[in-house]
Amino acid sequence: MEGEVFRVDDIDDTYAIFRIKGGDATKSWEASPEGPPEIEYQQNTLSRRAAAELREDPEFLVAQSMPLTLIEPYDYAARNERQPETPHGDTAWGIQAIGADASGLDGKGAVVAVLDTGIDCSHPAFAGVDLKTYRNFTSENDEDSNGHGTHCAGTIFGRDVDGQRIGVAKGVERAVIAKVLGKGGGRTGDLAEAVLWSVEEGANIVSMSLGIDFPAVVKHLVNGKMDPAAASSRALKSYRENVDLFNSLATYLKMADSVGKGAIILAASGNASRRPKYEIDVEPPAASSEIISVGALQPGPAGLEVASFSNTGCAISAPGVGVLSAKTKTKTLVTKSGTSMATPHVAGVAALHAEQELAQTGKITRLNLQARLLGTATRDGLNPASRSVEVGAGRVVAP
Repeated sequence: MEGEVFRVDDIDDTYAIFRIKGGDATKSWEASPEGPPEIEYQQNTLSRRAAAELREDPEFLVAQSMPLTLIEPYDYAARNERQPETPHGDTAWGIQAIGADASGLDGKGAVVAVLDTGIDCSHPAFAGVDLKTYRNFTSENDEDSNGHGTHCAGTIFGRDVDGQRIGVAKGVERAVIAKVLGKGGGRTGDLAEAVLWSVEEGANIVSMSLGIDFPAVVKHLVNGKMDPAAASSRALKSYRENVDLFNSLATYLKMADSVGKGAIILAASGNASRRPKYEIDVEPPAASSEIISVGALQPGPAGLEVASFSNTGCAISAPGVGVLSAKTKTKTLVTKSGTSMATPHVAGVAALHAEQELAQTGKITRLNLQARLLGTATRDGLNPASRSVEVGAGRVVAP
């Protein structure tokens, strides 16, 4: 994508730019026997004028690269709240709650991508897993200094640690790891590139637990002397552009099924709700219609129920409170709570479905994988008062 369109003098901001060769990025792309249209991706610094001109070309999809932030685990103690009690045993309670402990499948043959803060490759939970496909999209070193990515990966495919089962799909033999968040956060443009890269590397399932930092964009513009109302308006426009960006990414992966490069994308719905005071809708990128958003469940007196912090409008739900998994820079385990902890449960179950599909059909497709995942979700075991808008299709279930 070299050319005069990028040679601008009045540099203003960073944009994620997709070029759909011979296609129309403003419409639904039509699949063909040859597969999806050729796509080129680039991040570039452009002026607003240049970005607007580029958007007039139907081959281009242009979105401001917005700040990304980690969906931090929910800290009950910091809010002087009592954490719901969860069962203890040799198998993490969430694995039992979704039936993975009773499944005869372990995810062998599936390739899972974890787009997060990186991973502690030396942790015993990952012994025997091929983690060599590791790329750092940040300016920091490769290690997972936060621990979030390590914890999420442990729930997806972690091996038993000192007799304790933590992994849903502990037979996964290869994972694709992208570090897209550092201490300074990340950018949506880098995340979009990481999604494409992970699928090119063979991922069937892409799991991410992060969100767009909308307040940070507004603050940046206001600090740049922009009127607060205008800053909010511009940030909202960028927000919508990024929802469209990830919708198009997911649509592209849906089309790529025909050439064996389709993948489902899972994303945490966010921890911004504070039931019973108020509820917040699913946050981007999970808000994109082609991405499977995941809500968090907790044990309750009448069955599993939506966690107080879990955002409303998710596609499917999974255990997300008191989840035991790998702790970075140690050989031990730690519990965390959040929709970030629920998402790996769904990714692990997707790996089990992928193994089953591979055995039955000889291949793994995005269409069938998504249908199996959402079609087998159930309301059994949920509090009867649970609303569909809170739990989506219901509790994820292992095949």
